[in-house]
Amino acid sequence: EADLVFDVRCLPNPYYVEELRHKTGLDAPVREYVLKWDQTKGFITRLLNLIDYMIPLYCDEGKSQLVIAIGCTGGHHRSVTIAQLLYEHLIEKGYRASVNHRDIHKN
Repeated sequence: EADLVFDVRCLPNPYYVEELRHKTGLDAPVREYVLKWDQTKGFITRLLNLIDYMIPLYCDEGKSQLVIAIGCTGGHHRSVTIAQLLYEHLIEKGYRASVNHRDIHKN
């Protein structure tokens, strides 16, 4: 169950690049592929700005936890890349954060 859900199926899909198909968003070549596109850069900028804005609002409401879900078609490439990037951003900001790539090992 998530508080916020983001669908990243609108971003370019590495699945259709043969040499990336069997890798995940934890692998540098997939991450580089996903992050190189202008639409991905725009999405990330807006996502991070939104999350940075919303976290204090959730805290002001007494929330001690915020679950953010990032989804794509297979759960191996785009969602993993974006979730990992968001996780790293939150850690850099000093938040306690964890990441769970739920579908990364599913076929």
